[in-house]
Amino acid sequence: MTAFHEVLLPLPFALGASGGPERRVDIVTLGSGRENRNTPWAHGRRRYDIGGAVRTLDHLHDLIAFFEARRGRLHGFRFRDPFDSKSCVPSQTPAAANQSLGVGNGVHTVFQLQKSYGSGGEAYLRPITKPVAGSVSVAVNGAALAPAGFSVNTVTGQVTLSTPPANGAAVTAGFQFDTPVRFDVERLDLSIDAFGAGRAISAPLVEILA
Repeated sequence: MTAFHEVLLPLPFALGASGGPERRVDIVTLGSGRENRNTPWAHGRRRYDIGGAVRTLDHLHDLIAFFEARRGRLHGFRFRDPFDSKSCVPSQTPAAANQSLGVGNGVHTVFQLQKSYGSGGEAYLRPITKPVAGSVSVAVNGAALAPAGFSVNTVTGQVTLSTPPANGAAVTAGFQFDTPVRFDVERLDLSIDAFGAGRAISAPLVEILA
């Protein structure tokens, strides 16, 4: 991933965010009235807007500094999605059994973090590329590995086990993660709402897909 800064948008701005995932689906209506539906996207893409909430002028100063340091839309950064940033539901603590990473074959030691949405054959597997440092736990066949038993690349989301899992052994993980995004606007429009307080009229973010 090019032009990406491994920095996190200050968390107070995530608390006032709105948005969520989008999917592109092309629909062609036939003469019979039936539809053909297809998607060119293998993965969903998330969009957010961190503007709108009233902030102190100091907070807006921080937003300006962050926007300028990213050169507007040029450099990506980490965003802690307030709706979806754990391997489990938001109210729970991530556990090593939360998400399946694959099955061992006695040879491979590298597994990609991923999160499953839905169940069975209809489930969508989302690659997780920006895990939060220190948040990842891993288990093989339900037995949690010691921290020395694996390493995590927090830039790519790849987990490397010290010992190849046995053939057929289930590899699972729990984690927190950030979403890689960039600003999706050329300029920040700011407004003063009261003495010492204001807001960004709009500050849209869009997910960067690997």
